[in-house]
Amino acid sequence: MVQSVELLLDDAAEAEVRRQWRLLAEVGVHSPAADRRPHITVGVAREIWPRLDRALAAEEFHPLPVRLGGLVIFGARSPVLVRLVVPTAELLDLQRRLFSVIAQCPGIPANVRPDAWTPHVTLARRVKPQQFAEAVPAVAGDRDFPATVVGIRRWDGDHRREWPVARGSGR
Repeated sequence: MVQSVELLLDDAAEAEVRRQWRLLAEVGVHSPAADRRPHITVGVAREIWPRLDRALAAEEFHPLPVRLGGLVIFGARSPVLVRLVVPTAELLDLQRRLFSVIAQCPGIPANVRPDAWTPHVTLARRVKPQQFAEAVPAVAGDRDFPATVVGIRRWDGDHRREWPVARGSGR
């Protein structure tokens, strides 16, 4: 399993992503676990040392406006359908600062390093190739939409638990 550092979205954006998860479910495409909140992963490692939570919380954080954009498919063996998050200088800076805190942790994949990171919100995992014909039209007609990053959380996939690290005002 993995551990991660994730950005949380405001209530309206979360509701919109959940609506898209339901649309995908209606055409038989499994979306992320319903017990998890939609999020933007900024760092992943096999293990993120607990002592780093304080360092993550010490990073300056304020609510950050972002825009959820077009659809993209990651991977070939176990395709993932995602909605891109339009990168801004502020978002890239936040990811770079948070990543620098966990950079020495074991098992960090190359695709979350700052110059290789593609910000996104996962809509569906393990999509079978024949499912894309229904999955993409189910959510592709939706326009880009604004969101606000309102908090930072940690996720421990081994123990299936999450906890807040930082929260901006206004939520």
